[in-house]
Amino acid sequence: MKARDKERVAVLRMVNAEIKRVEVDERRELEQADVLGILNKMVKQRQDALQQFTDAGRDDLAQQEAYEIEVIQVFLPEQMDDAALAALIDKVITDTGATGMQDMGKVMGALKAAAEGQADMGRASALVKAKLG
Repeated sequence: MKARDKERVAVLRMVNAEIKRVEVDERRELEQADVLGILNKMVKQRQDALQQFTDAGRDDLAQQEAYEIEVIQVFLPEQMDDAALAALIDKVITDTGATGMQDMGKVMGALKAAAEGQADMGRASALVKAKLG
């Protein structure tokens, strides 16, 4: 606020309002994992909107969505790179004893717990399918 960065303040207020809305709706105080889930959801929503705006040729709105993604991601844990994610998937497959696609749910459940907010589960799912299939 002191830097007079109105766009950034607007995004942060939006994030704060969403967190407070969830707290009021669920009538409980959120834990860190809950807040990370909300932030991840907000990033995914903006990525979808960014794709739609880009496809429609609305560069002005696409730039706004990209900026909001950038601001929100500052508050998320560092995302795993592909090599680290592949190594974690191999470890989870070994730990769970998964042998084929029928074990996909078991692997994804363990992977979600292990990579809490540090990996995109869509990307992880594709890698797991490739390794199990």
